[in-house]
Amino acid sequence: MRVLVVEDQTMLADLVATGLRRETMAVDVAYDGTAAQYRLGVHDYDVVVLDRDLPGVPGDEICRELIGSGSRTKVLMLTAAGSLDDRVDGLGLGADDYLAKPFEFPELVARVRALARRVTRASPPVLRQSTVELDTAARQVTRNGRPIALAPKEFAVLEVLMTEAGAFVSAEELLVRAWDEHADPFTNAVRVTMSKLRAKLGDPPVIETGSGAGYRIAP
Repeated sequence: MRVLVVEDQTMLADLVATGLRRETMAVDVAYDGTAAQYRLGVHDYDVVVLDRDLPGVPGDEICRELIGSGSRTKVLMLTAAGSLDDRVDGLGLGADDYLAKPFEFPELVARVRALARRVTRASPPVLRQSTVELDTAARQVTRNGRPIALAPKEFAVLEVLMTEAGAFVSAEELLVRAWDEHADPFTNAVRVTMSKLRAKLGDPPVIETGSGAGYRIAP
């Protein structure tokens, strides 16, 4: 999934982004409302983690614009304004969820994942295809019952492929869904990650390459 973190406290924003990336999410960061507006206009996000009190364009205005545009992006307001009235007000603006600071990081991850499931088609928590099993909650992968240790980006790519249930996924789509805005569209990052993933999954190969179509898990 792809997430935008909008938070003017740079240390907190970077900590949240780093933590979400470790959960195999593709994460961009904006430190003010103006930068957030720009990124939301350029990229397609599953979830935006949005502070209400922002320099430039207020978080409330960003939320209104997203809702008014009919965007599929889900909004999780993450703010110090945590009273009942604040929560009611934030949800009344159209936010999909509201989490007050200070917060527990596992709860933030769970809420982001829950919102993302409402954007994409529902999929079971444990994905099985061919001889591979991927547990999205435990972040574990096995093949024929053998545990396989994957780097976060390798896990993210495999999750995208398994979610598509045998359909081909292009390298361009993998860049959009598994990397952040800093990914160079001309990079060989997808090819390198795919090579490492194939090596770790072992023989016989389960990832197929379709000429001009991309990659898929063999049915």
